[in-house]
Amino acid sequence: MSTAVFVTVVALSVSNAPGWPDVKQAFFDREVFDDSFPAILEAFLVNVRIFLVAEVFILVLALGLAVLRSLPGPVFFPLRLLATVYADIFRGIPTILVIYILGFGVTALQLPGVPNSPLFWGTVALVVVYTAYVSEVYRAGIESVHPSQEAAARSLGLTRFQALRFVVLPQAVRRVIPPLLNDFIGLQKDTALVALLGVVEAFRQSQIEVAATFNYTPYLATALLFVLITVPLARFTDWLTARDRKRQQAGRLA
Repeated sequence: MSTAVFVTVVALSVSNAPGWPDVKQAFFDREVFDDSFPAILEAFLVNVRIFLVAEVFILVLALGLAVLRSLPGPVFFPLRLLATVYADIFRGIPTILVIYILGFGVTALQLPGVPNSPLFWGTVALVVVYTAYVSEVYRAGIESVHPSQEAAARSLGLTRFQALRFVVLPQAVRRVIPPLLNDFIGLQKDTALVALLGVVEAFRQSQIEVAATFNYTPYLATALLFVLITVPLARFTDWLTARDRKRQQAGRLA
């Protein structure tokens, strides 16, 4: 009841605002929406392709980075240091700056055999940044596995690498699936940043449509597509979190 009252009050306040007719015409034009939506939807497939390609590389590279940071002993200190420096640097630099640096800087070098495609370097920039973030998620999962698990595996004759591969990592990855999905929700939205390099994806296409019609409805069409992708992912993340919580509670009761 309170939600219905709140929504009604907000709707009445907005619709009765002095500037509502102008806002409605500028952002909620049905004709402009119908005309621009097919082109924006086609361009949105570029966002989906970037997301799918980047996600595969991020999952693999971030796991490798997390494993390097978890290697014990002074022998592996240089590897741990390099992995730590990488994570610190690319978590500290805004994603938009990494996209500009790689997208315009590397292509300006004109290195032989190196791709000059803005789509390629925009995807690489997202992989570089999100690998740093996701590696921290993996590392948290690895550290959450009690050391006794590895000790028990070693007592059964497994090597350190085998204990990590068959005992520690499966438990760690299972525990961090919900936060991983949260990072990939952010990745899906950040695919729009590759438009800064001139790639015609959903956001860039909406800018083209806005420039052609002098109407902002295409921006809402683009936002709708991102919402249709991210909201189901968010609900799926919530479901996985709740299921994991129930499993842990059942384990404690047992």
